[in-house]
Amino acid sequence: MYKNLVPRFLRYVQINTRSEANSKTIPSTESQKEFARLLAAELRELGLNDVTYNDDNGYVTATLPANTTAKVPTIGFIAHMDTADFNAENIKPQIHANYQGQAVVLNKEKNIVLSPADFPSLKNYIGETLITTDGTTLLGADDKAGIAEIITALEILLNDDSIKHGDIRVAFGPDEEIGIGADRFDVEGFNADFAYTVDGGPVGELQYECFNAASALVTIQGKNVHPGTAKGKMINALKLALAFDAALPPDEVPEETAGREGFYHLLRLNGEVEQAELEYIIRDHDRQLFAERRETMLKIARALNTEYGSERVVVSIKDSYYNMGEIIAKDMTVVNLAKKAMENLGIKPMITPIRGGTDGSKITFMGLPTPNLFTGGENFHGRYEFITVESMQKAAAVIVEIARLAAENS
Repeated sequence: MYKNLVPRFLRYVQINTRSEANSKTIPSTESQKEFARLLAAELRELGLNDVTYNDDNGYVTATLPANTTAKVPTIGFIAHMDTADFNAENIKPQIHANYQGQAVVLNKEKNIVLSPADFPSLKNYIGETLITTDGTTLLGADDKAGIAEIITALEILLNDDSIKHGDIRVAFGPDEEIGIGADRFDVEGFNADFAYTVDGGPVGELQYECFNAASALVTIQGKNVHPGTAKGKMINALKLALAFDAALPPDEVPEETAGREGFYHLLRLNGEVEQAELEYIIRDHDRQLFAERRETMLKIARALNTEYGSERVVVSIKDSYYNMGEIIAKDMTVVNLAKKAMENLGIKPMITPIRGGTDGSKITFMGLPTPNLFTGGENFHGRYEFITVESMQKAAAVIVEIARLAAENS
């Protein structure tokens, strides 16, 4: 049933599809377009209908037609093709059969070790087949695992006509990791009643709440004069930048928050005496608290400008996405269907808010309710990323069960 899952996944992750935030093309990297064409060819070979690559938005879409005459909702499954901003060149996945809870040497030469002392969740996978990096790259399970799981689920449905299902739509898109991939998603053309992103972490994750998110650029104009004659004249933009950051609540940062607690996250600070820039992301699950966080940054800028008697601090804030829970909570059918599918398979659903966002965050606000399902992977975006074969099989099984349940309940 799952014989092609692991070979498919291993083939995908060895293709570098890292996105590029500074690119002006769609997708942001040519490798994503090449990967999209590979996926399109594979979907056609499997026998799916309506296989299309859209040059305007970088998405591959396809349809598995219904095998029942019953009126069944059209369900979409979505995953992203790009990987995060960590080395994705020359990925060499390592397979560790029958893992027994020990530390795993990823790279002996560089002394890179994946240890349960650092990552206690490894103990959850004793007896399973672990897939890791070689310690020099990320793995790319985020979200190549999601793609492999969706295609494997389609393959199962294609090969077993006894599993009744409605129309299934799939979409594989670009540039999720740089936050722009879903901006051009064609909800109307996708033509689904609801959908799921397959882009989560450990087995059982089911997420329909996420952060409200914004990016903030703080530009500071200083005044540089010779330090020997600087008294009463110099305004050091770097010192002013430090003052701005120090005025933010010190405990409202990623390393001090969890659950639904929001934060300010300083991503970058650079500059010199004459000018400096700070880049932040702002996050909160609560829309009102999110608005207050935005206002806090503007208030700090106003206070500093008053102190210096001129507009030396300029804050530009751009919203990125909103909490999809605002929409999905009005009709929990899509969540309850996934929850029941997991329970039918003996998987305990873990319904938790995402401390981040997925493409589903934006797509939901475009009119297509799209919560997030687990892939089974952990430690995304770095050298310690891993997933197990068994976790991927469970993710594919959940997709199949969602399709079956939807038809059974219609």
